[in-house]
Amino acid sequence: MVESDIRYYRRRAFEEMAAANRAVTVEARQRRLQLVDTYVERLKTLDAPNPFEDELVSLTASPAFAWQSAVGLR
Repeated sequence: MVESDIRYYRRRAFEEMAAANRAVTVEARQRRLQLVDTYVERLKTLDAPNPFEDELVSLTASPAFAWQSAVGLR
């Protein structure tokens, strides 16, 4: 079975973001982030959503320390 373009670009963007987070040097991190940008741009041309928007929204929507109110403890 062949992977679709959208799935491939999304997977590669996540893999490169993970590699950027593990990068030892600033230069290596920048190269990885450039690749992330490339894959996200290719997703845009295919009218696919940005794979990182949901994470950004969820991180800003509920802070990590508000879990008690989220589960009804407050």
